[in-house]
Amino acid sequence: MKIVVLVKEVPDTYGDRVLDLETGLADRGASERVLDEIGERAIEAAVVLKEADPDAEVVLVSMGPASVVTGLRKGLAMGADRAVHILDDALIGADLSLTAEVLAAAARRETPDLVITGVLSTDGTGGVIPAMIAEHLGVPQLTALGSITRDGGRITGARASDGGTATVSADLPAVVSITESLPEARFPDFKGIMAAKKKPFETVSLADLGLEASVSVPRSIMVSIGQKPPRAGGTVIVDEGDGGVKLAEFLISNKLV
Repeated sequence: MKIVVLVKEVPDTYGDRVLDLETGLADRGASERVLDEIGERAIEAAVVLKEADPDAEVVLVSMGPASVVTGLRKGLAMGADRAVHILDDALIGADLSLTAEVLAAAARRETPDLVITGVLSTDGTGGVIPAMIAEHLGVPQLTALGSITRDGGRITGARASDGGTATVSADLPAVVSITESLPEARFPDFKGIMAAKKKPFETVSLADLGLEASVSVPRSIMVSIGQKPPRAGGTVIVDEGDGGVKLAEFLISNKLV
């Protein structure tokens, strides 16, 4: 069984996000760049499946600048077997449509039984990439899963909603996206870190994936961009014996109850 895990480098989740007001792109030098936490959970889910199947192989795929190498090495230290880094200047500022096409081409090249990815990244928060990749590959998709199990040639998971929890399954090959309900990723130990240095690491371009240079033409255009306004000060309620009444009025006026 071959499992492809799609991961992404993002600005530090707990830091400020800065946009270049001229290009509309994220200023990746404004904060520390890290492997997206939801991607780490996807790696963990894949490694758990691999532990139950000694013949399974976990391949990491990421699209991004040269700094992505650090995150991919971390994923290898966590237990993945190989890594593929898609690096091409034509992909700078790629929109969702282009990103999905390129990632699907990289996944197709591996002929995986299962593709695992996070439900959405913490920087773009698009949430449509898994479905778009499944469409490109022509395989079933199981999205927003809080658990994953494999039974032979089928993959099964639980999807929580406001009305309850649904159990969904599909025949392999398939694309699965996971939520933060899955366990946190394991911390790479010294043995894993040393082993990661010797694991196969491949860097590919658009040409290597069989995609034409024209694929870099944007399919969507940003028409405007602006700085996020500063957060306004909150309302201070002073208790002068009628604090409860004032609090109730505040909640009602803001439709919080």
